[in-house]
Amino acid sequence: MKRTGYIFVISMILAAAPAAIAQSSGVFEKTPVSPSMASSDVRTVNLTLEQCRELALQNNTAVLNAGLDVAAARARKQEAVAEYFPKVSVTAMAFYAFDPMLELELTDIIGDSPFAVGLSNTLNQYAQQYGFSSMYSTLKKGVVAHVSVMQPVFAGGRIITGNKLAGLGVEAASLQQEIQLRTTAEEVESGYWQIVSLEDKLASLEQVRIMLDTLYRDVLSASDAGLALETDLLQVRLKMNQIRAGETQLRNGIKLAKMNFFNSIGLEYNPYSTFSRDSLPRLEDIRLTDEISELLPPENYYRTAEEVAAGQEEMKLLDLSVESKRLEKRMALGEALPQIGVGVTYGYNNVIDKGSMNGMVFGMVQIPISDWGKTARKVQRLDAQMQKASNDRLYLQRQLVLQIHKLWLDLTASWEQLQVSRENADMAETLMVRMQDQYSAGMVAVSDLLQAQTQFTQAESELLDCQIAYRTALRSYLDKTE
Repeated sequence: MKRTGYIFVISMILAAAPAAIAQSSGVFEKTPVSPSMASSDVRTVNLTLEQCRELALQNNTAVLNAGLDVAAARARKQEAVAEYFPKVSVTAMAFYAFDPMLELELTDIIGDSPFAVGLSNTLNQYAQQYGFSSMYSTLKKGVVAHVSVMQPVFAGGRIITGNKLAGLGVEAASLQQEIQLRTTAEEVESGYWQIVSLEDKLASLEQVRIMLDTLYRDVLSASDAGLALETDLLQVRLKMNQIRAGETQLRNGIKLAKMNFFNSIGLEYNPYSTFSRDSLPRLEDIRLTDEISELLPPENYYRTAEEVAAGQEEMKLLDLSVESKRLEKRMALGEALPQIGVGVTYGYNNVIDKGSMNGMVFGMVQIPISDWGKTARKVQRLDAQMQKASNDRLYLQRQLVLQIHKLWLDLTASWEQLQVSRENADMAETLMVRMQDQYSAGMVAVSDLLQAQTQFTQAESELLDCQIAYRTALRSYLDKTE
């Protein structure tokens, strides 16, 4: 930003410090390079606002997590789709018992009648005579293995409803991602212009210090010649010390703001100027190059709040919230409906008899009777939640419209403050020029000149702050309306 008023503070400024002015205006700036090109022979990294946005989209933790939420929601949807397909399972079991789990005698089969007892005794005699057992035993060891396929035919509509809910989850995660991208872009722009503002104020103080150095030499010469008082010299030195203290505070503030900003966009840097790390650029060598462009009045961007609110991601999320509650109610109703499935199983069995392969086809109908009362209470609870979501949607819709109205009021207020600050800066510059003329003519004291200079510096600083505030307010409004 030009500060033409400084030229009039003292006529010898350009002769006194040409190198300092050239350095503050960027004459010694290195060739612009990409942030990824930092090396031992690269001294400066120049970053535009758009490059910072791109870095944030690649490295910001909140943005990356929002993308992971979308990926998780899509995986959940694919998981729900799997419910449409048959469930295939393989079961295998082998066992060995210390004693047979089933033992039968003849009387266990035909009863305890006298005939059965006599026949059993005769069988026992022959068994002892010929060496075989009169008792049948089994289930001492065995192997079972089979493959089953189960296809749900009807599950109370819960499979279809579950897939719709999963689809809503994907849509909601995508909307949340869009909101996070917008929020991150706003934060990046705010942080970017904060640093630009601080650096511009530092450049202003450096130019003021240069002019005070020149003024100090003039007052010192006049004091030696008996044309100025010692108090004039002390006032100039006091002002010079104030400027130096302000420069120190600003430099520290710029370093902290840069570190916080670069951490948020994932840009690595060397925070220490005294330690060499060839792979990373030094903090002070990373420069933000964008300048504030021409600012147009708010009327150029106006849109009705109701129209803007209807297209907001937040509004769509509210609609999804109501729809999800409706689907949850359908899921609950499905729990009270019959479930129908068909299946087939085939496998090997070697438990009671000789091992053999066998299979079967089966159908299953499950009717939940005892859960009807529980399901009815659950549906009532979800009815209340659905009505609550509908009420929240209506309320938050009005709040969203109110937020857009507030953004517009903030934008117009920032524009009005900007116009006032411009007028103040012009008046302060005019006053400083006239005070300089009067000081040169010996009509005013040094203190009056220093006060006029301070007022001009403050007015220029306030003008810059108002420009940054208007641009930030404009970005917030455009992020909602574009």
